[in-house]
Amino acid sequence: MNSFQSNPVSLKEVANAAGVSVSTASRALNGKANECRISETTETAVQQAAKRLGFRPSRVAQSLRSQRTGLFGAIVPDVANPFFAAIAREITVAAEHSGYSLLLADSHDSTDVEHHVVRQLWQRRIEALLICPVGLVSDHLAELDRAGMPVVLIDRGFCDGRLMNVTSDHQCGAAELTKLLTNQGHTRIGVLQGHPGTLPNDERLAGIRQALIAAGTDLNPKYVRGDQFGEASGYDATRRILGQHPEITALIGLSSENTLGALRAIAEVGLRIPDDLSLVTFDDHPFADYLATPLTTACQDMAELGRLASTLIIDRIESGKRLRKKMHRVPMRIIERASIAKPKQSSHFN
Repeated sequence: MNSFQSNPVSLKEVANAAGVSVSTASRALNGKANECRISETTETAVQQAAKRLGFRPSRVAQSLRSQRTGLFGAIVPDVANPFFAAIAREITVAAEHSGYSLLLADSHDSTDVEHHVVRQLWQRRIEALLICPVGLVSDHLAELDRAGMPVVLIDRGFCDGRLMNVTSDHQCGAAELTKLLTNQGHTRIGVLQGHPGTLPNDERLAGIRQALIAAGTDLNPKYVRGDQFGEASGYDATRRILGQHPEITALIGLSSENTLGALRAIAEVGLRIPDDLSLVTFDDHPFADYLATPLTTACQDMAELGRLASTLIIDRIESGKRLRKKMHRVPMRIIERASIAKPKQSSHFN
């Protein structure tokens, strides 16, 4: 029997084939035979008729009766970004393992689009929302939480204590990454930042500053450029930094996409990594190991971020209780490769 019939078999057809009423067929198929005193012979007849006809229960009808849809919503800023794709995959696996289906949406890294997508998912009666937010405002997400919707933020969370957050230990990871540069003698370090004001961006800047202060210097605000986590921002920021501050000896990209743009800009001005310029990044990208000069990275545990967020949301649904702890952090791992060398004394453009 074709499982994808254009005219699905109805419960009434199953009941007719088994010679019982629709209500008896429904109870027999929903495991209520004993409770409703339906004989084993009748129950077997209904089940065999359903199997023979290829009957599939209607999830819509079930959700109307139970007031549950079995749907999770998930939103990421860019589903094509390997970082967010990996998180989405873990959420999908965890949801399916617990008997839920996932509706995945892309906010295009836009707060306006995020608002729109959140409303759409709410209208589809999702039971929970897992979101990697744009990270600039949270009122619309807090409103969902107040309405009783379990919500977990992943990566770009908020520290205001209103919502559950699962994110990396950005400040510690940034400090460790920067320390690799300062240990080689780098103090004039440029930063290719993402969204200013978002949690990962600001905590990473704090970690960089922390490591520089420990090395006897500070982060020069003029060395910080960029306004997005994307490739175009990384490219433009690198061109500006290298053009305006040739004394810089190292760059830190705050995302793998920023760093992709930086690699293009560095190649255009004829510099070599790490001979002329050291380069390190966050979010280990699949390309990092295969470059002519493999990149040193602060690697987030994307799988654990997705798993932990899923566990928290499922526990919330099953227990019906809100957890007191709002901020959950996952350690980063530093992967040292060949993109760091001692700084040259001469200007890049001499």
